[in-house]
Amino acid sequence: MYSLDALDGQIVQLFAGEPRIGVLEASRRLGVARGTVQARLDRMERAGVITGWSPSVDPVALGFPVSAFATLEIAQGAAAGSAHEPVASHLRTIPEVLEAHTITGGADMMVRLVARSNADLQRVIDLVVASPTVSRTSTVIVLATEIPPRVIPLVDVAVADATGDGSV
Repeated sequence: MYSLDALDGQIVQLFAGEPRIGVLEASRRLGVARGTVQARLDRMERAGVITGWSPSVDPVALGFPVSAFATLEIAQGAAAGSAHEPVASHLRTIPEVLEAHTITGGADMMVRLVARSNADLQRVIDLVVASPTVSRTSTVIVLATEIPPRVIPLVDVAVADATGDGSV
């Protein structure tokens, strides 16, 4: 586990808000040496805190305005958990599958899907259930995204925990 301090938190927040800012401008705004910002970024990247520098892409802008979540029930093999990897491998071949997670509860896997239309969603679901080990699926369509994917509030909490001030 990596312990973020206040400067790490400021660096992450700055780059999350302005990904193209550059290390030199970040160091100027934060009032620290360029080498300090670069070293902190490198250290957080090595520790897995920062997981990538790629652009965020909006599926809607690419022509995929329908989002859905599907739970999959997987036929259980002889070895516990052995059926999950073949399903995950199958799902990786479907471009409209954005995420897949092994879960607890009544289902075995949760999948985030996108499609060009509701009719196209049926095609995507048909591709998902084409895996011979998927025995049942249940799908819900997203009507509106109330909270988009986010992690910056976690950065605030991690910094507050590390500094012990309890403020967020």
